[in-house]
Amino acid sequence: MPLTLPKFGALFAATAVLSGPTIAHEHSDNKHFTIEHLPKVQHAGNLTVAPNGKLSAYTLSVPRNMVAGDEDGRADTHLYILDEKGNNRLFIGGESSISSLSFNRASDTVYFRSKRDDDTHTSLYAISVNGGEAYKVFGFETAIGDYEIVDDTLFFVAKAKDDTEDFKDKGFNAKVYEEDTRLNQLWSVSIQGGEATSIYSGGHVSDIDVSSNGEFVLAAVAPTNLVDDSLMSRDIYTISVTSGEVTNTIDMPGKLGEFVLHNNDKDIAIIGGADISDSSDGVLMVAQADSPKLTQLTTDALQHIVDITWKGRNILAVAHRGVESSVVEYDKKGKQKRTITTAQDIVARSIAVGDDTIQLIADSPSHPRAVFDVKRNKASKVTEHNAWLNELALAPQSTFMYEARDGEKVEGLLITPKGQAPEKGWPLILMVHGGPEAHYSDGWLTAYSMPGQYAAAKGYAVYYPNYRGSTGRGVAYAKQHQNDYAGKEFNDLVDGVDALVKAGLVDRARVGITGGSYGGYASMWGATALTEHFAAAVAFVGISNQVSKFGTSDIPNEMHLVHSLKWPWEDNWMNLLERSPIFHAGKANTPILILHGEKDTRVHPSQSMELYRSIKVRTNTPARLVFYPNEGHGNRRAAAQYDYALRLMRWMDTYLAEDASRDTEKPPFDLGLADKLNNEN
Repeated sequence: MPLTLPKFGALFAATAVLSGPTIAHEHSDNKHFTIEHLPKVQHAGNLTVAPNGKLSAYTLSVPRNMVAGDEDGRADTHLYILDEKGNNRLFIGGESSISSLSFNRASDTVYFRSKRDDDTHTSLYAISVNGGEAYKVFGFETAIGDYEIVDDTLFFVAKAKDDTEDFKDKGFNAKVYEEDTRLNQLWSVSIQGGEATSIYSGGHVSDIDVSSNGEFVLAAVAPTNLVDDSLMSRDIYTISVTSGEVTNTIDMPGKLGEFVLHNNDKDIAIIGGADISDSSDGVLMVAQADSPKLTQLTTDALQHIVDITWKGRNILAVAHRGVESSVVEYDKKGKQKRTITTAQDIVARSIAVGDDTIQLIADSPSHPRAVFDVKRNKASKVTEHNAWLNELALAPQSTFMYEARDGEKVEGLLITPKGQAPEKGWPLILMVHGGPEAHYSDGWLTAYSMPGQYAAAKGYAVYYPNYRGSTGRGVAYAKQHQNDYAGKEFNDLVDGVDALVKAGLVDRARVGITGGSYGGYASMWGATALTEHFAAAVAFVGISNQVSKFGTSDIPNEMHLVHSLKWPWEDNWMNLLERSPIFHAGKANTPILILHGEKDTRVHPSQSMELYRSIKVRTNTPARLVFYPNEGHGNRRAAAQYDYALRLMRWMDTYLAEDASRDTEKPPFDLGLADKLNNEN
């Protein structure tokens, strides 16, 4: 990937610009990606390289396939080990959940967290790189979180056991909201056996890194166990192992992401937010374990750092720049020393090193996440778990950039059917990301809630805009949405559609909008306040009422500090209400499908109920509300994901058809699964 952002001045001479490689494959059978292919998509992740650099380990996410008769459930994670010749071997498969891989110093054992057999809680396991059965290293009275092993000592994060007598079996299962104040503590125990000892319990510990001599621990600590504090109030403590005292505190100016201690037991590389109003952690910083001083290195860079590691005296960082990525080596003063060359069409997601070995997790428009090996400063793919995709005619994907109404340059990614656009243009599905502190990169963009390839196969264009508020373009760009809910950020969406229409690619009369969380908010806004622009909407876990959202979310401080910048009572009630889709529900002329997980704590299900009821009472516009039991802020189980994808496309097919109108009858609420699932045939 190129080191610098595209030169906007040259690119925006026209209203819109298409650029980047296409990924269409020529096949005589002309097979396309469908919804039924989704469970076959497997993603590599959790990559770690052995200290000697000769082996690496990674996990593979393997979804359950309801169409093939699998039982419902979350995707399984399998463990693979990769040797220096590029040969990979499955070590643990089946119905398993594996995370947090690490090698021992001898590079002959892989540790991982899992809940296996009769485990009540997540425990620590190990397996020899020479094969054999995995074995439990240590199980605790509660679930083990982050961990590290130094010599024979295991350092780990976990809550203390609740000694209160449990009467749930008698029906006493009331939940007291936000008052279970048990904190994650820092513990240690010998892996040879013995009782665990609490080292620190003065705050809520989440992530740790341990000095090479085991004398101190770097810990991310929040004052409480509330999600809001974990987002906005985590600092880095240096904690003495022998005394449990905090010997140094690094006060983070904003959100805290990853931090990595150098093997000199002194220097720390950190990803953090530039200030308390920075919506994300994407700035590279450095500090030292014995000093409170913190130095920001990339505050003004038009990028977003997503992963870091030490390589010798320098820091390797994965930097997302616009829709592209770079792997950059920085010295401790922030000077760029080199850029690792990657294939032009891949997006790096994470990086791991060991001895002289550097490896990446990366994906591209033509393949999901895989392991890449870096040799002679170039990255090449070394794992293949989705070879079946080579038999499909994937739709082309390219960068589409345009100028918004106030002159701001906005870019996104466009997936289209093969061939030339029809005379009126393709029907469009506008795919809006959540956050808004997130961004789309030019990689694999198809999932149960992102219809890219399977929508293009049915004749739709799908556009993924990085509207204002998105990361990847620097701190200032990400802040442009603040104190302006549904303002410039959602105007960017309409301006993107206008640019696609002007370019002759999209039929203005057949535009749908969809997205989850903040993208669900955009979809609800598009169906109400901006209803004249959209012929169909599918909103997932979206925000319909900014006033009640404040009172029902688990992140009120985050909403205030990095989004609204005002509390509701600071002469802000009417502003919040007017920026809420329910306020505009009487205008709604866009058929809307609303979907929500019943156990969502981030955006309460009542947000979807409010909009549904407002539209049903005030208009005759088609509306449907679907709840997913046992799902939260996003669907995790195979059946709920399959159900979602089917409903999404059926709604778009119904209301983006050439002869469709608001008066078109809603599709049946029953999906007719008996005809789709093999075990029902």
